[in-house]
Amino acid sequence: MNQIYTIPINEHFDMSRDDHSCGCPVCSLLRMLEENELELILGASMMEPDVRIQTNKLGFCATHSNMMFERKNRLGMALTLESHLAEIRRDIADKPLLVTGYPARARLAELEESCYVCGRINANFTLLIDNLIYLWGTDEAFREKFSAQPYFCLPHSRAMLEVAKAKLSKKSYGEFSKAAQAVVLPYFDSLCEDVSWFCKKFDYRYDDEPWGNSKDAVERAMKFLRSDLHRKNK
Repeated sequence: MNQIYTIPINEHFDMSRDDHSCGCPVCSLLRMLEENELELILGASMMEPDVRIQTNKLGFCATHSNMMFERKNRLGMALTLESHLAEIRRDIADKPLLVTGYPARARLAELEESCYVCGRINANFTLLIDNLIYLWGTDEAFREKFSAQPYFCLPHSRAMLEVAKAKLSKKSYGEFSKAAQAVVLPYFDSLCEDVSWFCKKFDYRYDDEPWGNSKDAVERAMKFLRSDLHRKNK
């Protein structure tokens, strides 16, 4: 197995263990993957022929188009868009858009679902989770680090459990599942309490009661339920 992500996994788990405000370490790793791909696509990879073939075909989703634009490399964006637009135009040139020509409709439908950056992130994320489970199965120090995390968001809990189920022995998977639950469930319970208290604070009867940890409960619940990609930690 390619173990290229073991170093960043340890680094991000260290950060979240030492500073719980960093949140889910897997979310942090996913943001790292996204940042790497955005840097590459507007830099070293932009003019590579094999990459341009893929970007011409796949294009970019709205989220990553906006993130690329915000980096203010308008020439890089223009060069990528120039060949992408030209390929799309060729694909639909002989197929009227306002009739029921399947090829034109199918090509346009593909564009709405495809993104070069998303594809790269997903492929590398799969490898990253494989590496994470490998570390848990082979490194006792990492197991301790894993158990010291503030929480794992639900989408990444599911991703880790699925890979662990496929990669670990039945006994080891049971141990991993218990270790993951020991991190997730206490945070889950405290989050439920904080969200409930947040709601109560809008009742006049609780005006004089302290907010406790509930002021950012809504934001934390969103991150826990849907991951923290594209959201800044507060």
